[in-house]
Amino acid sequence: MSTLRVALVQLYGRPTKKECIANALAQIRLAKDRGAQLIILPECFNSPYSTAEFGRHAEEIPRGETSLALAKVAAELGVYLVGGTYPEREGTKLYNTCPVFGPKGELLCKYRKMHLFDMDIPGRCTFQESSVLTPGDRLATFSIGALKIGIGICWDKRFAELTACYRQLGCDMMIFPSAFDPYTGPLHWDLLGRSRALDNQMFVALVSPARDPSTEYVAYGYSLLCDPWGRVLCRAKEDQELLVADIDLKLCAETKQQIPVLRQKRSDIYELNVKK
Repeated sequence: MSTLRVALVQLYGRPTKKECIANALAQIRLAKDRGAQLIILPECFNSPYSTAEFGRHAEEIPRGETSLALAKVAAELGVYLVGGTYPEREGTKLYNTCPVFGPKGELLCKYRKMHLFDMDIPGRCTFQESSVLTPGDRLATFSIGALKIGIGICWDKRFAELTACYRQLGCDMMIFPSAFDPYTGPLHWDLLGRSRALDNQMFVALVSPARDPSTEYVAYGYSLLCDPWGRVLCRAKEDQELLVADIDLKLCAETKQQIPVLRQKRSDIYELNVKK
């Protein structure tokens, strides 16, 4: 496999959880019609992005309503499906979780957001995920052929060490379902996506909800896909949009050969260790 067709699905929210799921399924089928082999949904696509709503929309993974619907459509279409994120309940704890389903509908992995979104820019954006959510503590990867892919969620991409850990595990692609805000989005969205791609010589996908000014938390939009040179291959605008792009998997090896910074790291002086 020298190329992979990837779909980034930027979604509007809908009034109910069932309608959110139905909207996602319709776009997943459109992505398959356009030849996508890997389909990626945005952060918190089945729930309002609200600390007051996370608990009301939470479900078990993979036994909940959303998980069953995503597993079924992945098997029906024979695709790899990154299920964006949605609130997960385990016992008394809530997590912001990204599940990944394989082409037989199997749960390949799930990732719980490690770095919770606690930010306070007065008059611009104030949010505190940690008031209701528990942070995850494990990395999550899956493979499509020889391509190994790592998962992070939104705020995680601000921590360069996390993506570097995935690079040490052999990942050539990172996926971050993300709901940035419209203030930090123009400042940092492209910069962070391109930086993580360039630093680690890998593909990076950032997949956002569509922008809806009527919601309590307004997402930035502008989902994008970067290549190992830090170039933006495709970018959405603000509305609901389906992006489909072919990525050339040979680029990872070529970039590492031509600009061998990963081999030149001074492990005799510094190193990064994954603890779990």
